[in-house]
Amino acid sequence: MKRRDFFKLATAIPFAAAGATKVSPKIKDIQVIETAPAGLRLTVVKILTDQDGLYGYGDGTFTQRADLIKPAIEHYLKPFLIGKQADRIEDIWQSCYDSSYWKNGPILNNAISAIDQALWDIKGRQAGVPVYELVGGKTREAVDTYTHASGNEIQQTIDQAKGFMEKGFRNVRVQVGVPGYAAYGSGGAGATGDKSTLVKGSVFEPIPYMRRALKLFEECRKQLPPELELLHDVHERVTPNQAVQFAKEVEQFRLFYLEDVLSPEDIAYFRQIRTQCATPIAMGELFNSPHEWNPLIAERLIDYIRVHVSQAGGFTPCRKIAILAEAFGVKTAWHGPGDISPIGHAANVTLDLVSTSFGIQEYSAFNEKVQEVFHGCPAMKDGYLWINEAPGWGIEVDEAAAKKYPFGTNERGERKDLNGGWGEVRKRDGSVIKQ
Repeated sequence: MKRRDFFKLATAIPFAAAGATKVSPKIKDIQVIETAPAGLRLTVVKILTDQDGLYGYGDGTFTQRADLIKPAIEHYLKPFLIGKQADRIEDIWQSCYDSSYWKNGPILNNAISAIDQALWDIKGRQAGVPVYELVGGKTREAVDTYTHASGNEIQQTIDQAKGFMEKGFRNVRVQVGVPGYAAYGSGGAGATGDKSTLVKGSVFEPIPYMRRALKLFEECRKQLPPELELLHDVHERVTPNQAVQFAKEVEQFRLFYLEDVLSPEDIAYFRQIRTQCATPIAMGELFNSPHEWNPLIAERLIDYIRVHVSQAGGFTPCRKIAILAEAFGVKTAWHGPGDISPIGHAANVTLDLVSTSFGIQEYSAFNEKVQEVFHGCPAMKDGYLWINEAPGWGIEVDEAAAKKYPFGTNERGERKDLNGGWGEVRKRDGSVIKQ
């Protein structure tokens, strides 16, 4: 082919494409799928378009107020969105965010997240590529994770951590029970305190907990190899002054990070922690609003931002959080508990793959019942999570199987009262502990 003929052909293609009519899919229907295959209530949205066979799934799980997400979607967002162009993801997110006037609540954010993630799934399926290809492609091959080791006794936790190392994990969160008291993430959840306790039910005291945790770290450093990274979750159960003190005392044990040492209401105290020690800090599991994460990132007061993606409103805003974090040297550590559907976990892994600000990913295993309902879950191998390379999130939902595990049953299929929210824990004198 002569050079001039090649030039004519090459320049003709874009003009022909420009003249073609693009048919954007429109939202035809929005369905809410509620299921509990692991005994935890998962809320998933399916958006159907007016193009045959083009649909997408999104996660809006909010276990503690699970019954409220479905009506929020069906009564408010669905009528608002029917007929809109499914490929205008940013515009839809912004308009949904403004539609209730009052913003940044967990119910609204989880409902928007379900819509947002489903639209990204649609766009990936339409393009025939995984979502990560739509936002710049991979910056790593797979995602480094941590898992949870715990026990009533310190040695139980250490032995469990050794077992995880044998499976290829390089990072382990360690938690231990406190004799006589409840302790987050470990045994003794129903402990009722000592003879000075004035209330019935689970009892927690910060000072015995802190002493026990420091002893755990000391033994971990004696018995575990130095290359194993240790993490620990305080879960907001200490006062701000105790948090500053604890972060200082923990520094000697060289944790990968100390998580949620303060509650969201007390985040101004991170300035004190920064001036007192170099313990790496992770925060954000309970955040819903940019008014919470923006100052911590911009002032470099934390090392890892640990937002729960659906609580922040979905993939779209969390992609922006990751970019903001990159600018200030903060790493991501998205919340990854068992009460997120595999679709939500796929969104986490996608953010991890495309973000140069990636730090680490919390891992929760998918049991057989979960995988019966959700096909194509991210796969674990040697401590790394691998995304399913199918288009979109790479996950299909078996809706018939989902109906086998309705809300109101535990993982054994037994009826269970699941309302009432997060468990109640009090101090010896009866006052409520933040958690």
